[in-house]
Amino acid sequence: MDVLQAVGALRRGDVIVYPTETLYGLGADALNPEAVRRVFELKGRDLKNPIPVLVGDDSMLRSLVAEITPIAQLLIQKFWPGALTLILPAHHQTPKHLLNPAGGIGVRLSNHPVARELLASSNCPLTATSANPSGLPPARTIQQARDYFAGEVQCFLNGGKLESATGSTVVEIIGDRIRIIRHGEISAAQLQAATRLELFTEKPLQ
Repeated sequence: MDVLQAVGALRRGDVIVYPTETLYGLGADALNPEAVRRVFELKGRDLKNPIPVLVGDDSMLRSLVAEITPIAQLLIQKFWPGALTLILPAHHQTPKHLLNPAGGIGVRLSNHPVARELLASSNCPLTATSANPSGLPPARTIQQARDYFAGEVQCFLNGGKLESATGSTVVEIIGDRIRIIRHGEISAAQLQAATRLELFTEKPLQ
């Protein structure tokens, strides 16, 4: 399966499996509510736990978020493209199914060439939840993803074995502090070194 076929699947509202710089992801057009609902169903994920998205460029990012604070801009310059998901205030036109209760959306710019090509060719943000049923280990090979979703997903893009142990780090900026929602490839020490801000952690997302 190649990227052009995957783009066709996304435009039909189908779900695909694709590689990122961390783990294989379940990808759908994030602006298509039915496609996103299908991702929730495949993963067995609570609808109250919104799915983060990948963006392809600054224009796509700004179509989804209302504000990029100086601290957020600093983190973007330091860690994007890469394994850092930022929760930012969503634009008022951003679909509600992507938002957390506070009106934020999780966004990330990937550095994986397949993910980047998908975003450029489809011109839509992609769901970026790991390719595994909730509670099971994330897929790090295309065969693991096939084992999980054979018969339910038709399009699998092979990016080889992925080496991430944890997935992306997820953070939210609250005032002059950074809340770590999920620890991942970007460490707390790296975040603090880049910003010199206080960090705090709440219960990680499941």
